[in-house]
Amino acid sequence: MVIDIIGAGIGGLTTAIALKQKGIKTRIFEQAEQIKPVGAGLILANNAMQVYEKLGLRKIIEENGNRISSMNITKSNLKPLSKIDLSHFEQKHNIKNIAIHRGKLQQILIDSLKSTKIELYHKLTSIEKNANDYSLKFENGKQIKSIIILGADGLNSIVRQNILPNNSIRNANQICWRGITEYKLPTKFKNELNEAWGKSERFGFVQIAENKVYWYALKAFKKSNNEFSSNDLEQYFNDYNSVIQDIIKSTRKEQINTAEISDLKPTNIWHKENVCLIGDSAHATTPNMGQGACQAIEDAFVLSECIDKYEITKAFTEYQRLRLPKAHQVAKASWIVGKMAHLKNPILIGLRNQMLQLTPSSVNRKQNEQIFQLAEI
Repeated sequence: MVIDIIGAGIGGLTTAIALKQKGIKTRIFEQAEQIKPVGAGLILANNAMQVYEKLGLRKIIEENGNRISSMNITKSNLKPLSKIDLSHFEQKHNIKNIAIHRGKLQQILIDSLKSTKIELYHKLTSIEKNANDYSLKFENGKQIKSIIILGADGLNSIVRQNILPNNSIRNANQICWRGITEYKLPTKFKNELNEAWGKSERFGFVQIAENKVYWYALKAFKKSNNEFSSNDLEQYFNDYNSVIQDIIKSTRKEQINTAEISDLKPTNIWHKENVCLIGDSAHATTPNMGQGACQAIEDAFVLSECIDKYEITKAFTEYQRLRLPKAHQVAKASWIVGKMAHLKNPILIGLRNQMLQLTPSSVNRKQNEQIFQLAEI
């Protein structure tokens, strides 16, 4: 059996590794002409790191990233509003939460797939169902036969559009800038993710390596306004803590990526016959819970276990049953958090901040307990 994976992102690569360790061969098709270390970081939360522990990659990921033991929501002056202490989960699962450069993680995964060919410059254009297989057509003119297809091709998934055309992408009306910079954070921030909430905008930062900081900034916008330029970032955050202002100033403009924030309106069907969706192609979420990549990594683990245990159609059905409720829960919560973070009314902002400060740590812990728990197959 050979399984074809469309997309060489974190979810697709992790799935290929998990299947390879089950003795299942894969082919990977990626639309990019080369895999570049894009200027962004990510946090591999406890659930994702549990998967990488099972795949034997925990140690090398820890060596190439930075441990994060606390996630804080603060005011624009970095005065704390809410703190999630992750040390409880570190001790419970004996797993650290790691902040890492996305490109570094991607390279670690590729290095684990030495015997698996990644076909670059293969942008899928269509899937045609034949009597006993599928024809995959690519923009470069190539066409191949396939028996089993996994769509790991993101929010604008071509695989999803071919098998489930009736789905919709929701625009959050927020713009996001992401950057990486050489910057020495004050020691107290070294093992923390801090996200500062202001009025209709917010700014998060985390250390991903020695003197290297990954940051992201989001701002609500009206469609009539042109607020996409990174040139105005300093102005948008000029009343924030000086650490945040320094991080922005220290970042080269070419290291800043700009994107609109969208998610996928939850869909209850992730597979059709021998075609199945994973990661953002199935359940793209806004980035407000830091779980986008983590949920794709969980998909990889659960799906590979199901494929190993069942014949393919039952494997896809079981995978969907096990993963869909949690993935939808994360997407829903993330959408709500995004709206809360971008309130403009000063009275509502005051109430929001008070609510965050009054929420017991036990409530935050219980919510993360559910997110960090892997499915039992």
